[in-house]
Amino acid sequence: MARKAIFITGGGSGIGRAVARHFAAQGWFVGIADVNRAGIDETAALLPDGASSRHVMDVRDRDQWKAALDEFAAASGGRLDVLFNNAGIGTGGQFADMPPEEDDRLIAINFGGVVNGIYMALPQLRATPGSAILNTGSASGFYGVAGLAVYSATKFAVRGLTEALEIEFAKYGIKVRSLMPGFIDTPLLDQVSADSNEPARDRLSQSGFEIVPVERVAEAAWAAVHGDKVHVTVGKMARRLARLARWFPGLIIRQSKKIDGLGTAGQ
Repeated sequence: MARKAIFITGGGSGIGRAVARHFAAQGWFVGIADVNRAGIDETAALLPDGASSRHVMDVRDRDQWKAALDEFAAASGGRLDVLFNNAGIGTGGQFADMPPEEDDRLIAINFGGVVNGIYMALPQLRATPGSAILNTGSASGFYGVAGLAVYSATKFAVRGLTEALEIEFAKYGIKVRSLMPGFIDTPLLDQVSADSNEPARDRLSQSGFEIVPVERVAEAAWAAVHGDKVHVTVGKMARRLARLARWFPGLIIRQSKKIDGLGTAGQ
């Protein structure tokens, strides 16, 4: 039997890279997809020889999806045990100040890219017994976060899609899961927001917010595709928001005000 295989978008850095390393360490074959060729090469260099394939692609383009998945299938022996829809961008800012073109880009990558991936990968997933889809969501997908309105909306959409397809795809034997992390230690936290000269990382630390090591997200990804929970939270803030959104949604207003403009949760 061919070894199990995972196809990862956004695999050139951050969460995607950590998940690639974790699954490869368990003996899986890893397809590394990203728009950044250098990032793909850097991730591949961290994996065992012969454990990966490389795919330069834009998740907004279905033709590029098809070409990458065909190449991956040829390299993986036809298996696609896990599709990890992880590619995303984390632009934030007050809604009134956000250029509409940037909001269009957020929606096209963070949500449209997930939809495209599932459409294009579904035949391979159906042909692989016990397969799973894993989508990168965010703690901001539990309750809308001020300063991240459109980003948060895309993560709500990912959450809703995950829940609906978990029901629809049960007849195919395909699990559908999401990761719901809080602030993760990735290069996105080094970005400087428009209203501050400080990187988001510094502002979060000063405000007492937890920054979760990316390796914990990789461990959560492994648990997600092997477990029964539809949404897997990562970090204290994500768990807290999930509880509040369910039981005390009014109280989240206070939390939202605290993180308004501090950075992006989940990518």
